Amino acid sequence: MPKYLARFSYTREGLQGLVKEGGTARRDASARAVEAAGGTLEAFYYAFGDHDLYAIVDVPDHETMAAIMLTIGTSGSAAGSTTVLLTPEAVDAAVNRDIAYTPPGQDGG
Repeated sequence: MPKYLARFSYTREGLQGLVKEGGTARRDASARAVEAAGGTLEAFYYAFGDHDLYAIVDVPDHETMAAIMLTIGTSGSAAGSTTVLLTPEAVDAAVNRDIAYTPPGQDGG
């Protein structure tokens, strides 16, 4: 199952909800949403810095992750971005693939 790193920055309304409900309530709500989509919430952390929240989720496919991010984004509570995560084994498989590519300015261009 694909694994994703999701980063979120709360809007003012989202922060107000966080203050009202608390951090564990938001984690539990996020876990329920991911589970309802057929996935699991592996990690959920609040942070200082560029983003307020980082989560690692496993979901069945890219479309499911897109649906989760669209649902959160259109709620108005947070803006988010997603990074697809690769296992070391997936990187091993990638480096062992032959790709026919010629850099710009070299023969075959």
